[in-house]
Amino acid sequence: MPPLTEGRTAGDFVLFDQAEYSRESAVIGAGADLQPGTVLGKITASGKYVRCDTAATDGSQTPVAVLRTEARAASADVTAVIQARHTRVRRFGLIFDASFATEADRNGACAALKELGILAT
Repeated sequence: MPPLTEGRTAGDFVLFDQAEYSRESAVIGAGADLQPGTVLGKITASGKYVRCDTAATDGSQTPVAVLRTEARAASADVTAVIQARHTRVRRFGLIFDASFATEADRNGACAALKELGILAT
């Protein structure tokens, strides 16, 4: 029998949240399959969440949430659950875009999330 491998789950990064308050359902914009723990930005014009990219100029360059559930959005928009507020996450369980190349960049993203009530420890 082949071994079964479990993918990433919220247990890999969420330390504390209040389900009815911390989480939201959100539209993840098409373009990439994302794993739980991905740091997200929000496109200002459409309100869709995508992987936060420091080189973007559409609003998604600012970290605003963390993806809680898998989002298979490579070819179409999908709905997923995000950690939007009042959450404590494991800092080294988060997934950053490659544009967050240095530790200072990732620390800056964690500081931006902290302003929204998402504490990365």
